[in-house]
Amino acid sequence: MRPGRLIPLTHYGLMADRAPRILLVDDEQSIQTLLSYPLRKDGYEVVQATDGQQALERFAQDAFDLVVLDVMMPRLDGLEVCRRLRAQSGVPIIMLTAKAEEVDKVVGLELGADDYITKPFSVREFRSRVRAALRRAGMGMARDDGEDAAEAPLEHDELRIEPAKRAVTLRGARVELTYVEFEILIALANAPGRVFSREMLLTRVWGDSAYRDPRTVDVHIRHLREKVERDPKAPEFLFTVRGVGYRFAERAR
Repeated sequence: MRPGRLIPLTHYGLMADRAPRILLVDDEQSIQTLLSYPLRKDGYEVVQATDGQQALERFAQDAFDLVVLDVMMPRLDGLEVCRRLRAQSGVPIIMLTAKAEEVDKVVGLELGADDYITKPFSVREFRSRVRAALRRAGMGMARDDGEDAAEAPLEHDELRIEPAKRAVTLRGARVELTYVEFEILIALANAPGRVFSREMLLTRVWGDSAYRDPRTVDVHIRHLREKVERDPKAPEFLFTVRGVGYRFAERAR
């Protein structure tokens, strides 16, 4: 179980009276320039930080809808910044990693990052990832506001999922899930017994499976098991279908 209190996305959500605000964290000025221009052209407000410590200070001073975070930085690296942000906030985080830093992708996801982009990447891909992350956060807000109140709760033994409230309880205790974790759980629980491939889950949650490593799903499933299973190694709810993907227990009602 990862520690930390998650602040609802509505605290950092897309405000109707302002442009979405993005914290862009990278110590290379060339990257800052390359990425800031298309973001501002798309109508986003961009706040820059050039090292990990400055990123935390900027985040504490203002509300952000998205954080774009490079892994390799002075003072505090991106992984440590991600860990500290996730301990206090559910704000979407996209991590930037170099191709040689394959292990950092998995570690970043373990720490709570929602997505990652491998350098070098195209500006088109970057803009697409940003739009998708903000869209997912906006969808989360709409559901928190009760627009899907007609969705019936799902129950399986002592696990209860309330889609309209985006709430999960286990044996009567609230389970704090990230946006991505909840989306994966509800996708599986809505179709008990159905096998979902990793690519299907990537498309369901992120909008597409392009550029994304299927291991992204594996990491989030592992997090879910740590939170909702008595014994993550002997799951009652989330089952692996070897060579294919995952399914939810068939007894859900």
